Amino acid sequence: MEGLSRLYDETVLDHGRRPRNRGSLAGATHRGEAESPLCGDQLAVALEIDGGVIRRVRFDGAACAIAVASASLMTEAVAERTLEQTRTLALQVRALCRAEHGDAAGETALGALAALVGVRRYPVRVQCALLAWDALDRALAAG
Repeated sequence: MEGLSRLYDETVLDHGRRPRNRGSLAGATHRGEAESPLCGDQLAVALEIDGGVIRRVRFDGAACAIAVASASLMTEAVAERTLEQTRTLALQVRALCRAEHGDAAGETALGALAALVGVRRYPVRVQCALLAWDALDRALAAG
């Protein structure tokens, strides 16, 4: 039960119920989409990049609460970051979710994104948590 409560901790629940930055983004310069072949969840990420910095970011799509929460957390985390910082952050989140991230200090450095650590115990949920990050990668590659 502890793992389940950690998976759905307060931050994940809050972002799943009240996602931030959901909807379309007029003036987006980059877009990326990702779909889960296991469940059919779909997310799209739109970015406005100016001077190598993500100025605005939004997501949209139909997905489970974990995928929506992760997308919401992602939009807050990458806004006003450089592309290099964003790519590094994406690698850190992937490592966290896949249990490749072994130290508490590393988790703490991720701030609110560390709430995604609970998906480690549920391999199917790892894909859910990383769906928005896959769409982000595609959006960055589209530029």
